[in-house]
Order: sequence, then structure tokens, then C-alpha cells
Amino acid sequence: MSENAMPARDSVLAPVAGVIVGTIGYLSRQRLVVSLVALLVVLVLGASYLMFGSLQVNPLHSTYRVRVLLKDSGGLLADRDVTVRGVRVGRVSSVDLGDGGVTAVATIDGDVRIPADSDARVIGLSAAGEQYLDFVPTTATGPYLADGAVIGTDRTTTPVTLAQLLGDLNGTIEQLDPNKLHAIVQELGVSSAGPEKLTAIVNGGVFLIDTLGGVLPQTTDLLRNSRVVLGTVRDLAPGLRATAAELDRTLTGVEKMSGGYTTLVGLTPPMLQTMDRIIAENSPTMVQLLGSLTTIAQMSYVHIPALSEVFFPTQRNGSTADRVADAFHDGYAWALASIYPRKQCDYDTPRLPMSVPNFPEPYLYADCRDPDPTLLPRGARNAPRPPGDDTLNPPPGADPLATSDPAPVERQSIPLPYGGPYVPR
Repeated sequence: MSENAMPARDSVLAPVAGVIVGTIGYLSRQRLVVSLVALLVVLVLGASYLMFGSLQVNPLHSTYRVRVLLKDSGGLLADRDVTVRGVRVGRVSSVDLGDGGVTAVATIDGDVRIPADSDARVIGLSAAGEQYLDFVPTTATGPYLADGAVIGTDRTTTPVTLAQLLGDLNGTIEQLDPNKLHAIVQELGVSSAGPEKLTAIVNGGVFLIDTLGGVLPQTTDLLRNSRVVLGTVRDLAPGLRATAAELDRTLTGVEKMSGGYTTLVGLTPPMLQTMDRIIAENSPTMVQLLGSLTTIAQMSYVHIPALSEVFFPTQRNGSTADRVADAFHDGYAWALASIYPRKQCDYDTPRLPMSVPNFPEPYLYADCRDPDPTLLPRGARNAPRPPGDDTLNPPPGADPLATSDPAPVERQSIPLPYGGPYVPR
């Protein structure tokens, strides 16, 4: 290449190099600006996350305050969570000591509506503490808590304190027998199977707890119902004590008469055996008697109006006792006698001689044919009858001289010879 060509090439490359250097410098300045902008954006985003995400600061969000009265703090501190059945809805702004208890102020999100009859309880996340305030609504409808609302101590609960827990545990431990515990430890360590035995006991306890957890609603209902039953028994305790005392006196008297009861029990079997023999010996007669009584009862039932008219006539005033009392007064017995002759009914049946000492059977169809109503006003003709009873007159074609069947003669019948026994002069 000639020397004249070198200057020409340099003259061409010089502007290009200048443009390249200028471009690189411009890009370097722009990258610095972009880095600064990116750092500012990251700073703004991080601060926003810390403020609105972690610190949960929202100046546009509305809240309301509720005062919760507690018998004791239960370990609750300010700036702890406020939840509704475990769902976070606010923070505890302050916990102050007041007259007769502790007042916790809960700041709750304005868009959360909590029923006014909700119960408040202080709960710990673990055995180490970390208490928070939890609301437990009893209904799903209003009215709802508003700013300035107060929940009294009758609807708040706090966890059991460690001191109370240790005190109750101390009472339980005092009831344990050291000798029995020592025997259990020896049984567990009597051989190499001690750890397996302890494992089996723990597994059994876990299984028992899991089983109880599976029937927790039923167990809760059982405990609640048992509380009602035991409360009722407690209320009835004075009456039960009085009843027990009366029963004690009664049984004391029964014990004093145990000799009479023993004698009664000893005499009862022979007496029952005697009654059994009497029933066995008289069973035919008793069966016949029961049959006859059944017939009499049936006939008496259908003729109740007639019997009432005979024994309790409606035309008389006062009871039978009053009528009898009227007949005896002033030291005398008073009676009325009618001297006027009265008409008698002729039954149109042959009259048997009274001199014959026999026992004739009565006539079956004896009927007074005289229509005079003054005859037998309380007799069979005028007696009330059940509906459909047509026994006023003899059945058609009946023999007016027919008599009843002869009376049966059994072994218990008294023999009556004709004419009676011989009487010496």
C-alpha cells in the first residue's frame, strides 16, 4: 500500500470512531439513570409491602373499638390478634387494669360484623402462651357490635392460670398412692419388655383419646345432660335425706315385726293347702254356683231399672236411712197401718192344700190377669224392662199349670223326709 492511501483511510475511520465513542458514553449515562429508577421502584415496592403487608397499615381502612371486660388478663397483651372463630379481624389496642377486673380494647375491621350476643374468650396458641382474643358468635343475625360496645364479664372467659393448674394437679397427685406407683414402676422394669409395656399403655391412652375425640359432640351432650341431672339431684337432696330418714324408721319398724312376718310366712303354706283342698272338693258345686251367678248377674244387669225402682223408688224423697230415722223418734217406734181391705189378684191356678207337708215346685207362668193398675204396683207387671223384653205375658201356647224342674239333690243337700222327723210326745 502506498503512503498516499494511509491518510485517506484514517480520514474515513476517524468520524466512525467518534460516533462509536459518543454512543457508548450516552448509553453509559442512560444505564445509570435506569439503575437509579429501578432502585427507586424497588424501594417504593419494599416500603409498601412492609407498611401495608407486614405492618398492615391502611390509612383508608375504617375500624371500630369494642371494650371487653375480663376478670383477669389471662396473659393477654396489647397488639395481639383479635379473631372470630380463629379468623383474624383486628388487633388488641390496649389492656388496662380497672375496678374489679381488666379492660381489653379490641380494634376490629369496619367491614366485619360480629353479633352483639357473642362470647369473648382469651385463648393461647400454645402452652408457652401467645394469647389472643377470640369472639364466638351464638347466632348469625344482628344486632351487631358497634363502636363503643361493651362485653361484660358474664360473657368472657380466660384460660386457666398456671398457678391454678398446678394447684389442681397437686390435689390430684396427693390422691395417688406412692406404693402403687412404685409397684407400677417395678412392673414396667421387671424385664426387658418394660419399654414395650409402656408403649402399649401410651398407645392405649392415645387410642382412648382419639375415640373420645370422635364422639366429642355426644360426649359434650352427655356431660351437659349429666350436669342437669346432677343439678336436679342436688336440688332434691333435702327431700332425699328426709325420705331416707323416713325409710330408715319404716324399715326399723319392719325389722321389729319380722317375727310376726316369719310366723305369717310359716302359717301361709298350710292355709293355702287347706284352701286348695276345699276348692278341689267343692269344684263341681262351685262351677255350678259360678254358672248360676253368671246367669243372675246377666239378668240383674238388664233389670237394673226394675231393681232401682224396687230398692230406691223415685217417688220417695230422701234416702232409706232417712225413712228409717223417721220411724224412730221421741222414744217410740212409729208406723202406719192401713185397715182398709185391698183387692188381691187371682192367678187362676189350683190351690194346693196347706195340710200336705210336701215341697211343690212353683208354677212357671203364674200371671195376674186383672188389668187393675192398683194391683201389684211394684210387681213384675209394672216393673221396667230392657228394650225388646216381651216377658210381660207368658209365651204363646204355654201351659199355665207347668212347674219348674225338680230341684237337684246333691251330696251336700240336707235330707228332708216326707212329713218331717218323728217328734215323741
